[in-house]
Amino acid sequence: MATDIGVIGMGVMGANLARNFARHGFSVSVYDTNQAQVDRFIEAHAAEGEFAGTLYLQDFVDSLQRPRRILMMVPAGAPTDAAIDELLPLLSPDDVLLDGGNSHFADTRRREEAIRPSGVRFFGVGVSGGEEGALWGPSIMPGGDPEGYQVIGPLLESIAARAGDEPCCAWLGPDGAGHFVKMVHNGIEYADMQFIAETYDLLRNVGGLTPAEIAAVFRAWNAGRLESYLIEIAAEVLAHTDVRTGRAFVDVVLDAAGQKGTGRWTVETALDLGMPAPAIATAVDARALSGQSAIRAAVAAAIDGPAIPTVDRQRLIADLEEALWASKVVCYAQGMSLISEASARYDWQIDPATAVSLWRAGCIIRARLLSDIHDAFTADPTIPTLLAHPGIAAGVNDAQDAWRRVVGLSVAAGVPAPGITSALQYVDVMRRPVGSTNVIQGLRDFFGAHTYRRNDVEGVFHTQWSGDRTEVARG
Repeated sequence: MATDIGVIGMGVMGANLARNFARHGFSVSVYDTNQAQVDRFIEAHAAEGEFAGTLYLQDFVDSLQRPRRILMMVPAGAPTDAAIDELLPLLSPDDVLLDGGNSHFADTRRREEAIRPSGVRFFGVGVSGGEEGALWGPSIMPGGDPEGYQVIGPLLESIAARAGDEPCCAWLGPDGAGHFVKMVHNGIEYADMQFIAETYDLLRNVGGLTPAEIAAVFRAWNAGRLESYLIEIAAEVLAHTDVRTGRAFVDVVLDAAGQKGTGRWTVETALDLGMPAPAIATAVDARALSGQSAIRAAVAAAIDGPAIPTVDRQRLIADLEEALWASKVVCYAQGMSLISEASARYDWQIDPATAVSLWRAGCIIRARLLSDIHDAFTADPTIPTLLAHPGIAAGVNDAQDAWRRVVGLSVAAGVPAPGITSALQYVDVMRRPVGSTNVIQGLRDFFGAHTYRRNDVEGVFHTQWSGDRTEVARG
């Protein structure tokens, strides 16, 4: 009997997604260029559902019912291109091919355009939730041909996480829309983790709390409006004791964070689109700075920091709860503005409420806050920024005093909180109708005749700085 879907790539994510499909009653063909991977998978999981292990790619393709539905879970970049090149000649029009890896959305757009003439329907599919999510219900962000989604959508929605009765999977738009939304998801994830780390740092090094005490604070916060997967697991990490030494786990972990590139992609894309995301950029920078161990050691030996001020612990905890919530709102606002700008640029017509709805369960950034954000975009999908929504703005206004105390304390104590500070500064920049870039424009015109616009007359102008300083129109 022909199987319902095929999965290429029997690494942990591919294997767990195949098991997830089987658990929901679908028969699954599996293939990997490493036959041992397929053999181990079948041996370990044959009892969980109906699997067909295949030795050759042609056999894999032939084992599938038509139109064929194939999910590739292979490394992004050249390996994905190679897999497509090998697979495409074996497929037929109306077959559906999905790339579930962490591909750059521009690569997905390129691949979709190249594959389209063959009649094969190509999808870029963001998958979030890690190994456990892949097995028990991830957040799935597909982008591709809308008619092709009618073929593959029911299967994806059946294995996705659920927020209430709704699957965390929906068609987002054509070509690269799905991978773009996943990229922004990862950028928000970077910022969220940076905010949490800074909160820990201030609680410990200014408030004097132990990791176990901070874990208790996070658990209390997780029962309120800060409820989220990342707050939940931060409490678990901070409460953990190292089995080798008996010390707090965080005290034996090197202070140098890695990254796989999706956060950087988000920042680069934001700059390309002219829609900066400074809170996300700060988080990416912070990870890069964490790896500068030799430079940090040299600076630490050369420059002294201030004395740590005495603080009221309970006041600090309360202030940080407000600052953390408001900072999270800002990084979501920046991410959603980026999605909106890209949607307009590439004619994806992404519905912001739909995009947010896919993050409410299964993914790394799932949080109670997302329900409020979903409601805000459902009520008005055209709001220029999440920060302009009355309900969200009211919360940010209420948090401002505490947020500013946290940033001031960070500076006074010499305990850096660049992410939380950047988020507040973003609000301050955006809430001011007139800032300081008028001076920058004057400087640019002075040294390079780059021209400027006036706020009282239409047109482009230049002042003859080296001459009589009269103003001339330049178009």
